[in-house]
Amino acid sequence: MSESMRHAALLNRLRYKHLLLIALLDEHRNLHQVARALNMSQPAATRMLREIEATFECRLFERTTRGVQPTRLGEVLIEFAHGALNRLNRCAESLHRHQLGDQGQLVLGAIMGAAPDLVAEAVIEMKRQRPLLQVRLLGETSDQLVELLAQNKIDIAIARYVTALQHNQFDFESLGNETMLAVVRHDHPLADEASLSLATLLEAWPWILQPLESPARQVLEKEFELAGLMSPRDIIECGSIFAALQLVKRSDGVLVMPESVLRDYLEIGLIKALPISVGKTLSPFGILTRKNEALSEPVRHLCAILRDIAGD
Repeated sequence: MSESMRHAALLNRLRYKHLLLIALLDEHRNLHQVARALNMSQPAATRMLREIEATFECRLFERTTRGVQPTRLGEVLIEFAHGALNRLNRCAESLHRHQLGDQGQLVLGAIMGAAPDLVAEAVIEMKRQRPLLQVRLLGETSDQLVELLAQNKIDIAIARYVTALQHNQFDFESLGNETMLAVVRHDHPLADEASLSLATLLEAWPWILQPLESPARQVLEKEFELAGLMSPRDIIECGSIFAALQLVKRSDGVLVMPESVLRDYLEIGLIKALPISVGKTLSPFGILTRKNEALSEPVRHLCAILRDIAGD
């Protein structure tokens, strides 16, 4: 039997309930709890797991006194199971909405720097042309969006690569870049300073930064390193725009965020930009989609709108 025929035979033997069992084992790591969730006996759940392992001819979970733990190959199947189940669930939801007369659903994830301008304008235009299309917009950091995209929980991400190897998993089309600013509250002791030393800011003031896993934070840390400076010791990590703005308004913290997010608050004088340069080496953001996967018609339509707006 050829390799491709063998792979097809494996997939033909894999059923929906098998995928559900694998996903639930990842969640609970306990066969008794999984059996209860599937409304079956524990011996039946154990037999089903053995069937799956026999199908793939490998051990997928190690049994321990504390439950089960996935093997390296088990982790691969877990990722596939979650992705397949998410796609099935979203397909069922989309079919239901079509039956109700809707024009389908589009789930879009965007980094905070792209959301206020490019993405907001694109979504408004998309809804103008297709008012019955349900659009869900999730605002996250690039690392979170890449994970959601890999899990089939979103259709498209406006973000940037997080690791060097992600070009093997996703297609990327550049749209633009973010201008990063360091800001403080309007009555901060540094608010009216004409010049500042980055070293002094790092040593003397608290900072409000994106999570360490985000590309913007990693670039910032690299800039500290290249300048021969230590990271700030007093840090609040915050991935929420609203929470970060509340923190900077009520503290002496230095907040680093994209200019597009901060613009309205700067214009009304709630915060002030500091005279330092940050995030200079941040790579462009753009359209991220799963590699070797046909794009749905709404996704293709949105991509065309994004290109038009970015090109203006």
